[in-house]
Amino acid sequence: MTKKLKLGIPKGSLQNATVNLFRRSGWKINVEGRSYFPDIDDDAIECALCRAQEMSINVESGIIDAGLTGLDWIAEHESDVHVVTDLVYSKVSSRPARWVVAVAGDSGINSLEELEGKTISTELVKFTKRYFQSRNINVNVKFSWGATEAKIVSGLADAIVEITETESTIRAHNLKVIHEMMKTNTQLIANRTAWQDPVKREKIEQIAMLLQAALVAEKLVMLKMNVPQSKLPAVVDLLPSLNAPTVAPLYQSDWFSVETVVEISVVRDLVPQLLKAGAEGIIECALNKVI
Repeated sequence: MTKKLKLGIPKGSLQNATVNLFRRSGWKINVEGRSYFPDIDDDAIECALCRAQEMSINVESGIIDAGLTGLDWIAEHESDVHVVTDLVYSKVSSRPARWVVAVAGDSGINSLEELEGKTISTELVKFTKRYFQSRNINVNVKFSWGATEAKIVSGLADAIVEITETESTIRAHNLKVIHEMMKTNTQLIANRTAWQDPVKREKIEQIAMLLQAALVAEKLVMLKMNVPQSKLPAVVDLLPSLNAPTVAPLYQSDWFSVETVVEISVVRDLVPQLLKAGAEGIIECALNKVI
């Protein structure tokens, strides 16, 4: 009987982004109602929903073979796990989130040292304590059950340590960031015993490769166009690509078909330039995976 890989899917704010990433990678995960065991269209995998905050603990213990969680929660619990790969995606953007120290906007505090003897509210308690201890700054760190930004407004804390991608919520509460503690992004991690199992390791590596391929493809598109032979050098000179563009002659014609993969961000400026250089019939195609 084939060994099944027990795969942890982060429950909560990262859940939908993770399920969508797996869909683009080739796996359909169906999360129904309150079930903690989603269906997946792969007989070699069993899925389990697990909060990102607890994922590394469950992977380290072997309850789950592999899972996705943030670098921050691995650091919080100092979990002994094998990090398979970084996966830079989140619920909002495709950039790493940051854990920052923030205080009231009208506060005279502008450095960590000025928090000596103050109260800090955060969900990242153990890491925050170690961080301040390493700098010989004595603070009182309290666990926050949520609405952390409001702790300063309500007078329950002098500062907060909170995760942010855009700082919009921090600014909305009239707070200011005085220090960045760490950058964090999602990581695919594995239990060390599971990683030594050839069957499970092969499956984990397959997942890592295809998830990365889907993330790379998010930022790229394929451009296809027809170009007359006389205009071909000028058009090709304009084209950035992963390697060299593909150029093939059209049947019984002095025209060529040209294909290339480019970053989405350059398309709006590149297409007008290609038209001016002589390209015609330009088609832009979305990509699912780039390996």
